[in-house]
Amino acid sequence: MIISPLGTRSLSSRNRMNWQPFGLGLIFIHMSLAGSMSAAEKPPGSLDLKAAHRGTPEIDIALLDLSEPPESIRSFFSEARQAFAANPMATFAQLPTIREAAEKYEISILGGPMLGAVSAEGARVWIRTRKPAQVTVQVQINGEEKQFGPVASTPESDFTAVVPVTGLQANTSHAYRVLVDGKPIPMPADSTLTTTPGPDAAIPTTIAFGADFHKTGLWNQALLERIHQQKSSALLLLGDGAVDDRENRVGLHRSDYLLRDLSPGWRKLVASTPVYATWDDHDYFNNDLSGVPKGFTAEDRSAVRKVWTQSWNNPSYGFEDRNEGIFFRTRIGPCDVIMLDTRYFRTAKGKPDNFLGEAQLQWLEKELAACTGPFIFLSSGTMWSDNITAGKDSWGTWDPETRERIFSFIEEKRIGGVMLLSGDRHGARVVRIPRASGFDFWEFELGSLGAHPGPPAIGKPAEDQPFGMIGKSLFGVCSFDTTLPDPTATIRILDAKGQSHYEVSLTRSQLTPPAR
Repeated sequence: MIISPLGTRSLSSRNRMNWQPFGLGLIFIHMSLAGSMSAAEKPPGSLDLKAAHRGTPEIDIALLDLSEPPESIRSFFSEARQAFAANPMATFAQLPTIREAAEKYEISILGGPMLGAVSAEGARVWIRTRKPAQVTVQVQINGEEKQFGPVASTPESDFTAVVPVTGLQANTSHAYRVLVDGKPIPMPADSTLTTTPGPDAAIPTTIAFGADFHKTGLWNQALLERIHQQKSSALLLLGDGAVDDRENRVGLHRSDYLLRDLSPGWRKLVASTPVYATWDDHDYFNNDLSGVPKGFTAEDRSAVRKVWTQSWNNPSYGFEDRNEGIFFRTRIGPCDVIMLDTRYFRTAKGKPDNFLGEAQLQWLEKELAACTGPFIFLSSGTMWSDNITAGKDSWGTWDPETRERIFSFIEEKRIGGVMLLSGDRHGARVVRIPRASGFDFWEFELGSLGAHPGPPAIGKPAEDQPFGMIGKSLFGVCSFDTTLPDPTATIRILDAKGQSHYEVSLTRSQLTPPAR
């Protein structure tokens, strides 16, 4: 299967992602994108997901080549990738070869800026430097430039720094730039930090979501550009986002994140759209693995978690006081967002609460009860429903009792506005989950960012599934309208050309369980 509608080095100039030298390093300029090519236009030599899972240095460089990088970027990544191949457990800080290559090829940063943890007052800016440095962010506010930071990137943080930007006005957009040791870094054109509306403001808000980019989907520049054009308040990534099957070889996790951060489309997207992410099996250890897999140790699990926390920009990560899990709750405009961790705490089938762990389950119940917004996104890395492949690796085969406890809790407390998000089963699907009370939960499974082959689009029973599509790069967008007496969430499923393949509007009253 084709991993990118833009293909390899045989691209025509009208579809090309051009890179040009600028200042301390390289800045890219996005040219017009025409969307998916016809079959006749697809170039030879494309890579499938199986190859990406193998992830040899040659395969990873072939992925990079999809963006036609300048030779300096290609040579830099080649040397960095070989360094990680020779030292698959290493950190960036432990490999001076990478710093030396970055300096030789004038690569000023290794990743970012990536926005996250957005609010009505500001956001956080993530960056990875090539050596220990002081990172500051300068934001344009009413015609004046205000500085935030500095925050140090250190060997302990694996050269990452997260700079909080605070004190902004709600629902405002600001140009910004990032400085490393006082020197501006190359930035995608028109990088913008946009705050959300206040939690109680009746202002339309949009959140994008999807799962299963894997490494390959991150080179679908047309899809990334389309998501960017939505100008959503946030992008929720529901698993299998960048790392593929690296198990406990945490150096190769880092190499995959470096590859992610060299994708021009990704860099442009996350410099203006805040990202929130949870993991699933492939970016945890390997296919269908969870907990402490056989043959690995608790220390391996902790090491994988550490790489995760250093490579994303979430508001928080699980039980931070004891370094366990990566779940969190946040608020984005009118929507509470709860992203669960269905991998870290999972135990053997048949044990009580083997999917989330009792502590995370109790945390979830507490957070659900505390939600005050009109809508709630509740995400799981794998599907909530059992319609597809009999719930393989999902709630139905692992932990139906805890799923029932969660659903019953929502019904008993009459917690309104809950919509379920998921990924894992490649494809895009909408499923209604009927309850004995007559209430339906709605699940939106958008495991389609990479357009990878998966199980059939429609499962059983088909009457509970309003939509299903496979083999196409799709993402979800939810637009919230709280100006109405009965607030509405409208979900659309879009492709890289912006065509809508499904749309449904759900009111808060429709998403509120009836009184018993």
